[in-house]
Amino acid sequence: MTSKKESDSRDSVQKQFNEAVNMTSGELKKWLDTDESKDVGQSDGGESVGHASGRRIIDLLATPKDDLSDDDISHMRKVVGYIHRHVKQRPSGDVTDTRWRYSLMNWGHDPSK
Repeated sequence: MTSKKESDSRDSVQKQFNEAVNMTSGELKKWLDTDESKDVGQSDGGESVGHASGRRIIDLLATPKDDLSDDDISHMRKVVGYIHRHVKQRPSGDVTDTRWRYSLMNWGHDPSK
């Protein structure tokens, strides 16, 4: 059983996650199938960290709140942190076709929305 403090923390992370991730699971799934999605992000030659995170975000969006594990909450916290940091690095000008936007979209956030 989780304590009140742990429950509040989980609720806070879930709320922040739902605010930061502004793409639906359908939008994210479609995006992750594009070449642009696969061509951005840190990678050691395989799938990028952001692309793998995007696949996990799709699963998280479909998981009922009460079924989220501690590991799920931890990943949600990581997603929120990444999105908040990356949004602050917005380049000037039109960002529609930029690697910056594509990277954020891999993490479930489309800054053009």
